[in-house]
Amino acid sequence: MDVKRYRFEVTLPDTGKRIEVVARIEAMRLATVRALQLDLLAPMQVLAASTGCGAQATEAPFTHDGRRVAITLPGEGGAAAMEGMPPSSDSVCVTLRYAGAPADGLVIGVDSARRWRAFGDNWPDRARHWLATIDHPSDKALVEFEVHAPAGRRVVAVSSKSPIPTYLMVIAAAPLVETKLATTSVPQSVFTAPEQARAMPGNFARADDIVRFFERIVAPFPYERLAHLQSSTRFGGMENAGAIFYADALFRSPEGVGVGLIAHETAHQWFGDAVTEREWGHLWLSEGFATYFAALYTEYAFGDSAFRAEREELRRTVTSAAVVSARPVLDTAQAELMQLLNANSYQKGGFILHMLRREVGDSAFFAGVRGYYAAGAHRNALTSDLRIAMERAAKRDLGWFFDQWLRRPGFPKLEVSWRHDPATETLTFLVLQGTTSRGYRFTLGVELEDPDGVKRLVQVEVPAQQRVEVRLREKIARAPRAVRYDPLVELLATIRTP
Repeated sequence: MDVKRYRFEVTLPDTGKRIEVVARIEAMRLATVRALQLDLLAPMQVLAASTGCGAQATEAPFTHDGRRVAITLPGEGGAAAMEGMPPSSDSVCVTLRYAGAPADGLVIGVDSARRWRAFGDNWPDRARHWLATIDHPSDKALVEFEVHAPAGRRVVAVSSKSPIPTYLMVIAAAPLVETKLATTSVPQSVFTAPEQARAMPGNFARADDIVRFFERIVAPFPYERLAHLQSSTRFGGMENAGAIFYADALFRSPEGVGVGLIAHETAHQWFGDAVTEREWGHLWLSEGFATYFAALYTEYAFGDSAFRAEREELRRTVTSAAVVSARPVLDTAQAELMQLLNANSYQKGGFILHMLRREVGDSAFFAGVRGYYAAGAHRNALTSDLRIAMERAAKRDLGWFFDQWLRRPGFPKLEVSWRHDPATETLTFLVLQGTTSRGYRFTLGVELEDPDGVKRLVQVEVPAQQRVEVRLREKIARAPRAVRYDPLVELLATIRTP
């Protein structure tokens, strides 16, 4: 089955947590499919099902085992396939009526002022607690909500004209106050509890600048608007398409929501929301991109020193995280989806993008990013799609780069020394790559300070060998007074010197 559109009519209670939902699902089915199976967890109870939406609707048999609901479809599906050809498909429409108190996904409760509120919080596969869907990022669809909420609650719902994954299909119903932001691009607003409204826009004053920056380096904003909401998400921020939910406590802290977090969640609108990983093991295409593009905004807005400090923090996190040494970034074997929210997907993925930028150069890197986005916008992508786009832009093979950084756990643990031969005026570096079973191929930036205190940066090309000596091609008449390795923080490695 391939769902094309969801329409959810959600009735929220005045008190308590029991909701009522009428879900309409429009999908395509192959000829061999006899039932539409949707993820829907107990305690939600299915009350009725029908096929043929509208005037043609007829009651349909269904089963619900507390995990999935299966609705029997009429007929034999699409036309029978010709010999040697795939089965054809046809469209189906199913309406499902169900009710219950969601155990998760739609978080219903009261805030610190005892005001009733409800917020969707679906990532990664928690939509199934309250929405009947094919709850996997590979089946993106259009979505529309009609929400009946208690009096005094403002409703904000994700309603996209482009397909999105189910984990982004959320609503908010709470006593929210809207603060409209001054924008020159997409319309933006901040929705907060009444007592936080007077502190707005705070760091959201940069929201328009953030969007315009990403539009310049990637593509136009992919949705019709962008709202920022104070919510009850379990995460610091959740990048729902066109409606980012931030943790309630951030708005109640003196610092407010940080610029870096706003940039991270906004970058997700392009990477994660519009271009969505097809399989969970490729999550770095979402989180690594958002991490690095937030850092790119730091570079743009606050300068090189701030950008370098951010890279230092990324590298420090990666090199101290146990999961990095144990598992690769492309972690297709990890079945516990929450465990993918780790330093591999975020910090290592982000730093890998910086090394890729350094490897191919700014022009090819950003051309590759734009090509990758253009090919995958409102669709799904895998890491191989990024590699293809980057190779096309750089006009060379990058398989070795993607393999060593994304498919292997860990990072280089280097011991580097140098010696100078005044007779031949040569400078040679000895690079040992620790106990790693295979060496890494990389470029090491080295700052040389001569006896007069003059500094310059040279690039040392290191092959994928555990032990290698690399001699600079240029003549070095006098031994350096000091040698500093990777001064610009551009290599994901630890470096020891004798």
